[in-house]
Amino acid sequence: MNPQEIINTIALTRLNYFSLPGLVQLYQAAGSATAIVEHRNNIGDLLPDASPRLKEALRTIDDSLQRAEAEYRWAEDNQVAAIAYNDEHYPQRLRECADAPLMLFYRGNADLNKAHIVSMVGTRHATPYGRDLIDRFVGELSRICPDVLIVSGLAYGIDIMSHRAALHNRMETVAVLAHGLDEIYPSAHRDTASKMTACGGLLTEFTSMTRIDKKNFVQRNRIVAGLADATILVESAATGGGLITTSIARSYDREVFAFPGMVGAPYSEGCNLLIRDNGAALITSAYDFVKAMGWEQDQQLQQARQQGIERQLFPDLSPEEQLVTDVLLKQNDLQINMLSIQTNLPIAQLSALLFTLEMKGLVRTLPGAVYHLIR
Repeated sequence: MNPQEIINTIALTRLNYFSLPGLVQLYQAAGSATAIVEHRNNIGDLLPDASPRLKEALRTIDDSLQRAEAEYRWAEDNQVAAIAYNDEHYPQRLRECADAPLMLFYRGNADLNKAHIVSMVGTRHATPYGRDLIDRFVGELSRICPDVLIVSGLAYGIDIMSHRAALHNRMETVAVLAHGLDEIYPSAHRDTASKMTACGGLLTEFTSMTRIDKKNFVQRNRIVAGLADATILVESAATGGGLITTSIARSYDREVFAFPGMVGAPYSEGCNLLIRDNGAALITSAYDFVKAMGWEQDQQLQQARQQGIERQLFPDLSPEEQLVTDVLLKQNDLQINMLSIQTNLPIAQLSALLFTLEMKGLVRTLPGAVYHLIR
């Protein structure tokens, strides 16, 4: 794309006291950012009902243009792609949203217009149950429909678990940031973010040197929702950012799914209420999700069916394995001596059974030699 068009688009985004839909409408009416800048002294010719405030902002846009030129140079020097609204690489799904950003900054190699894109969101205080859901869901999805791009926000909890599960299963994953690409927040996720640039990417609407602000995290949620065909809520309290994102996704007429949780569990309450109020479809497996999305005709899924990949909550178990899982279903997170008492199995035999269940992906060992059933 013409560098001047990118610079002009960046400059327009700095008129941040106008509503995003208003800027998008102006951009669409003019046909390009360059046309708007060229008519900055007579914008009424392009937009007869332009407000006095807009006219004044455009007449004084020179400072923003200088800052935009510096940002463009910074992006070039730091291997960042500056993607304007009318660029062929701009995410088409996001372009369909009335409040889409005019400019995106991207470092990565994933196609933002991939055939299948899903956003995974939820609480920053994820529980072992949430981790189990993500590991099982992403693992299964990688087998039955691997050509899916997973989007989240790089935050603590569900976000970072989703990114890491995608990387572990060799799936592309993109993080939408609430700040510029000159830093990573939280810094503890820097290593994961670095890996994502080689198998996915980092995306933001914010320029470099953007101050990290709480409102930016809410604002970026619309991009998380707008990029994807569907948004999945994994765990959430009764209020939280994940619920904001699912609400935005519904406003965009995108599909919304949620994993159910135990009644009364604090970080399942949001999911359960959303399902109860028909704000999300209940999901228990990747197969259910793929089928609901109409992706079941994909070649990989057909091959998976022929190979008989297990899609039940638990695979076939021996009577002794079933006994162990039944005990853990009633009272999870037990040490081996308590399991031995409740199953009436000797510890030597029980140890072998637990190892087999771990290999089947049904049991995880927690700190303190505690055995946790992955539900």
